[in-house]
Amino acid sequence: MNHSAGGSAPGHRVDVEIRWAANHLSAAGVESPRVDAEWLLADALGVDRGRLLLVDAVPDDVRARFRRAVAQRAERIPLQHITGTAAFGPAELAVGPGVFTPRPETEFLAQWAVAALSGGSVTHVVDLCSGSGALAIAVALLVPSVRVTAVERSPQAVEWLSRNVDEAGADVAGRVSVVRADVTDAELMRELIVPATVDVVVANPPYVPEGSTISPEVTHDPHDAVFGGADGMAVIVPMLPVIAEMLRPGGLVGIEHDETTSVSVLTAMASTGQFVDVRAHDDLTGRPRFATARRADGRACDTRGKMAG
Repeated sequence: MNHSAGGSAPGHRVDVEIRWAANHLSAAGVESPRVDAEWLLADALGVDRGRLLLVDAVPDDVRARFRRAVAQRAERIPLQHITGTAAFGPAELAVGPGVFTPRPETEFLAQWAVAALSGGSVTHVVDLCSGSGALAIAVALLVPSVRVTAVERSPQAVEWLSRNVDEAGADVAGRVSVVRADVTDAELMRELIVPATVDVVVANPPYVPEGSTISPEVTHDPHDAVFGGADGMAVIVPMLPVIAEMLRPGGLVGIEHDETTSVSVLTAMASTGQFVDVRAHDDLTGRPRFATARRADGRACDTRGKMAG
């Protein structure tokens, strides 16, 4: 069915439908009602959001589908669960119940990794707590020379991860390996990834402290993918020695964390005695978003606690 400009099919005005939906979603407390309304209408029409301006009218059947989707969103079901996809950098990921929905703020970590890999030769990247594969796939798409190992513990999330890797295309699928494992299990990780062979590690682990106030949308994410114990550090702390072992000397690590735990993460990284150049990174809102460090070599192991200014 052609809904593009110039058609004569009867229907309902696009601007009227978007305005109705935005008002409905705003009343329900949705943070970005207009944007979400546009995404939902574009999904119902089967067009890119940017092409909504070219649509003359919304047919009755599409309008009914759109309004059902708006009703779901008003119940605070995540937009991505309704459309079935999440955009992340250059990647379009399939998401739904059983896997953490990637957030735009994690793209800052992906951008850091891509910059760290620029100009390098064939490089080994490990994505820990990979979830849907957002970081692994985005890095593989943006840096065609790298091979990536994506590690995820949840069997449900691994299904989404494997699907997304396969659907990213033969080139990406040929360079991204999916591994099901607990990233805090040092012995198992040692068997799966040869020590001192990894150039860059990225991780978006469960890091929200238990009891924190979260949005209704986050309740649809798996609990174990969101919360990192009472202090938000239950996965990060035991993960650090595992990361240190897999990184080559001079290798880099970037870990996303809760905005309230930046100091804790930086301190934990520095106190291992295995990382130097420990740095904090903010997002565009000025909130602490992730921490990075470099694996010390044998001569630098006496720089315990050294943080970059």
